[in-house]
Amino acid sequence: MGNRLKDKVAVVTGAGRGIGRGIALLLAEEGAAVVVNDLGGNVDGSGQSSTPAEEVVAQITAKGGRAVANADSVASFAAAENIITTAVNAFGRIDILVNNAGILRDRMVFNLSEEDWDAVINVHLKGTFNCTRHAAVHMRQQKFGRIISMSSTSGLYGNSGQANYGAAKDGIAGLTRVVSRDLGKYGITVNAIAPAASTRMIATVPQKARAIRQERGVSIAAPTPATLPPLRSDPEDVAPFAVYLATDAAADINGQTFMVRGGVVSLLNYPAPARTLTKLGRWTPEEIASLFPHTFGMDLVNPAPIKE
Repeated sequence: MGNRLKDKVAVVTGAGRGIGRGIALLLAEEGAAVVVNDLGGNVDGSGQSSTPAEEVVAQITAKGGRAVANADSVASFAAAENIITTAVNAFGRIDILVNNAGILRDRMVFNLSEEDWDAVINVHLKGTFNCTRHAAVHMRQQKFGRIISMSSTSGLYGNSGQANYGAAKDGIAGLTRVVSRDLGKYGITVNAIAPAASTRMIATVPQKARAIRQERGVSIAAPTPATLPPLRSDPEDVAPFAVYLATDAAADINGQTFMVRGGVVSLLNYPAPARTLTKLGRWTPEEIASLFPHTFGMDLVNPAPIKE
């Protein structure tokens, strides 16, 4: 076991499987005591079981690490407080929070129900706020903390059939930028990761939906030099960078979003103007229509053009 996180206490939500499990295990290997939170439900958020969290705890303790399980739902403000309190009661403090819990209910927007919208927003976006809010109270008092939240390229770039998921994930990126400014002066860093990995959530996406996304999407994959091995996308590949962000070595990294896919890590820029048209006074629609096609619009791509 390492010691980069010796005497630190971490909470990882959605840590019973996939990306969260990999992060929880590696945090423990680096010396952190870990609260393994997982509702233990299905991909769509239904059902509940303490088994996934307990199995990860058993793996950690079998290797000499310290861990406790928690099966509360991040979507509840009160339950999220209990998740953080579990860390404080069990280990005396909370140093690291990884907001990873998530569900998936893919629908085209014209088929998306209010319940499907609310369920996904509540787990991803509200859940990230809930846990961050309660952890921030303790971290501010101790003047130290690391908050790492999972965003997604589905929100940052857009993915067909994921209006609820994409809105939540882009919201998490915005929340990260704002909260980093709220908490940075207290020695707390707040960053986001947009992971690309083969998880059980991804496995539930039908092949037809994958084909539509490929047809309508814009390629955003980071270029891979020929000297590097092919990109892998195992859930465990996200853990090393998440753990790095939790260490003292990353003390000056705050308010950033990173894409992690296999062996590739990319720093994503803040949104910035790509092109600008300027005139004295107000533009008219006619002026814009005249200039747009050969300025702003000269190489814009419609991800979903009308079918003839």
